[in-house]
Amino acid sequence: MALRRQKNNIQNLNLAIVNEDEKAGMQIDQTILNGKSAAVSFRLVNGGRKSAAVKLDRQACVDLLEAVTEILDTDGDF
Repeated sequence: MALRRQKNNIQNLNLAIVNEDEKAGMQIDQTILNGKSAAVSFRLVNGGRKSAAVKLDRQACVDLLEAVTEILDTDGDF
């Protein structure tokens, strides 16, 4: 019988994007396993309430980035 050792390097990255009053926003959680993204989840925060986490794949994250970029390219006060 041989000894088999498996070492995982797991990192959890948590980002919070909130309004100026910090009462509403979004929480993004990313799990990085051995240097590669393993999972990304998003949840909305409204006051003390959080929505259920929604996991997105890489293509959905790229689409989200494109949508936010398009929103920010439009001039306005929102």
